[in-house]
Amino acid sequence: MTRRLLLSYLSLAALVLLCLEIPLGFVYSRGERERVVNAAKDEAESVSAYAALSLAAGRAERDLPARAAHCARRIGGQVVIVGTSGSPLATSHPMDAAMSGSLAARPGIAAALRGTSTVDVRTSKIGGVEYLSVAAPVGQEARPVGAVWLTVPTRTVHERVHHVWLLLALGGLAVLTAVAVVGFAFARWAGRPIRELEDATHELAEGGGRFTPVTITKGPPEVRSLAATFNHTAARLAHLLSSQRAFAGEASHQLKTPLAALRLRLENLEPDVAARARGNLTAAVTETDRLARMVGHLLSMARLEEHAAIPATVDPGAICAERHRTWQPLFAREDVSLVHFAGSVGPVLAVPGAVEQIMDNLLSNALRASPAGSTVTIELRVQAPPRRALRDSRPGWVDLHVTDEGPGMTEEQRARAFDRFWRAPGAPKGGTGLGLALVQRLAHASGGEATLRAAATGGLDVVVRLPSARAQTEGGGPGGDRARRPRREAPALPAQAVRTPAGTQHRQARTGGTQHAVPRP
Repeated sequence: MTRRLLLSYLSLAALVLLCLEIPLGFVYSRGERERVVNAAKDEAESVSAYAALSLAAGRAERDLPARAAHCARRIGGQVVIVGTSGSPLATSHPMDAAMSGSLAARPGIAAALRGTSTVDVRTSKIGGVEYLSVAAPVGQEARPVGAVWLTVPTRTVHERVHHVWLLLALGGLAVLTAVAVVGFAFARWAGRPIRELEDATHELAEGGGRFTPVTITKGPPEVRSLAATFNHTAARLAHLLSSQRAFAGEASHQLKTPLAALRLRLENLEPDVAARARGNLTAAVTETDRLARMVGHLLSMARLEEHAAIPATVDPGAICAERHRTWQPLFAREDVSLVHFAGSVGPVLAVPGAVEQIMDNLLSNALRASPAGSTVTIELRVQAPPRRALRDSRPGWVDLHVTDEGPGMTEEQRARAFDRFWRAPGAPKGGTGLGLALVQRLAHASGGEATLRAAATGGLDVVVRLPSARAQTEGGGPGGDRARRPRREAPALPAQAVRTPAGTQHRQARTGGTQHAVPRP
């Protein structure tokens, strides 16, 4: 803002100076030219009158040379007096025979011998006079008895005109310098509150609702009013955010203990419950687990909003392999194959622990939505940006794909799947509707994005895009894509060896998984 204000001040001052100084310079140049021309004409007329008197008195040979020399010294130029035939009567400087014989052929002298005064002026590019010659008839214009040819050097006038232009330029530069100093001080004074507002806005955005009130005693009245309005709005926003975090965090913490006690009591009732009521007890324990996971998700979101971590470098390949080993037995118990396409994609930038939570939620969703005998795949792919300069080191992206063969989602359902507590009609029981919302929040906190796509197998393809920590040029060159081509990693336990009846229940300890919120076939 300071630079823009200063540029506007300087532009306006420069425009005013140009509109004033350029006309002033031309007016002065024209005035100097007219002054020199008028002085030369007056001098020529004076010499002409003196020559006419000398010729009439018969003293031309005695008086005219002295007069011509005296006039030439006074004007600093040359004076030539010729007779009716064009031959020189007196000159202020020596002349050879050729020059003397060509005097009558000069346009100015010829016109003066015919009784017409002439002035020959050639101006410079700026308007200063470069050359000036004046010719005047001697005697009456009807019957001249000779002519006076006067040449005036104009170097002094030329230098004076250039000197004036230089003074005007220096004066304009001095004025622009003064305007720049005063304008910079004023721009700083006017822009300081705006910069404070900008800093406070960044602090409010990056500090999660914490900010320092802006001083409202400086700057123009409009800026002070804006600062007061910003302080009021920011204070209300900070209060709302802190209240929201406090409620989510405290409610989640307070609910954990009674939920654990409720689950313990339900499990203790199992020996005393009749066989026909075991189904209701199991359903109650399942709902308790779902409520506990929901509380855990709420607490994770509250902590993520309260402590915005800085993304760090993590290895997604190692994390995917580790989560594949952890979840493989659970998938095998449900007769679902879990396949990991291993490959080197390099490190990514993510919030510490985010990739692990994302994998747990996505794998839990895929397991709930996948029918027996189907396959869930985990794959990492490098998405390089469009080809740019060879030395361009801007990073690309790494896409984490978790694809299932379940019923999938419609386009409308995929658009709402990341909403908190949203579940599709007819979705399997046990989900909380918070898993995908947490995945999206973790992806955003890491600088990436989560999207849902229809899989080619009819299920759902969840894509989590994370910024790559590897420069684009590291993977460039021939064979770069071939080196990153993933290879298929066989499951640790074949699905055929661990088939279990459909619907067998198992507990997912500390997975935090939720469902895709889609109906099961």
